This record gives sequence, structure tokens and C-alpha cells, in this order.
Amino acid sequence: MFNEFKTFIAKGNAIDLAVGVVIGAAFGKIVSSLVDDIIMPLVGLILGRVDFSQLYLSLDGKSYATLAIAQSAGAPTLNYGNFITIAIQFVIIAWAIFLLVKAINVLKRERADKPAAAPEPPNEEKLLTEIRDLLKK
Repeated sequence: MFNEFKTFIAKGNAIDLAVGVVIGAAFGKIVSSLVDDIIMPLVGLILGRVDFSQLYLSLDGKSYATLAIAQSAGAPTLNYGNFITIAIQFVIIAWAIFLLVKAINVLKRERADKPAAAPEPPNEEKLLTEIRDLLKK
């Protein structure tokens, strides 16, 4: 069983998947920071100093100064500002993946367009070809 596991791990697909997951997690953190720390403050400034992290709707009908106060009071809330932020993160990640897949497809297409070089015949075949050519003369 250990040998089967070792063979599975040694395959390129498992290693590629592991690398993809790690890079994807790191990329997700970068995009989260980009959206939370750069894009959303700029969008909030353009829209009149709106803090998207504080956009919520209290479902108990009461008014609270901040989301944190509403949550500490146990009020049910719809945090639509957080949803907007996560939707923007999703769009950025989806766009980046689209561009990556598109680039890979272009590279695959370029490889497919190039004709594969014919493999060199084995030595026996070369010798037989030489003998045939000598016999023709």
C-alpha cells in the first residue's frame, strides 16, 4: 500500500495539483488584499466615502451604529457590503484564470501547428537501406 501511495505521489499530476492549490491559495490572498485594501477604498471614495465593510441591513428592525455593534448585540444582519467585496474578488480571480487558460491554449495551438520531426530510423534500417542502394547500382 505504501508503494502504491509513493507511486501516486510521484506522478506529475498529483504534484501539479498540489502546486496549483498552494499557488491558488496565495493568489487568493493577494487578490483579497488588492480588493480589500486598494480597490474597495477607492470605489468607496468615488461613491461618497462609503465603507463597504459597514454596509449591512439589520433584520431585527433596530438601528446600530456599526456592523460590529449589531453583531455583538446578536442582531441578524445581511452583510451586503461584504458580499459586494467578495463578488469583486471572484470576478478578478475568474478573469486571471481566464487569461491563464487562454495563454496555455495559445501555447498548445502553437505546438500543434508545428509538424513533429520524423524519428530517425534504427541502425538496422539504415544498413538495409544502404545495402539496397548498393545492390541497385
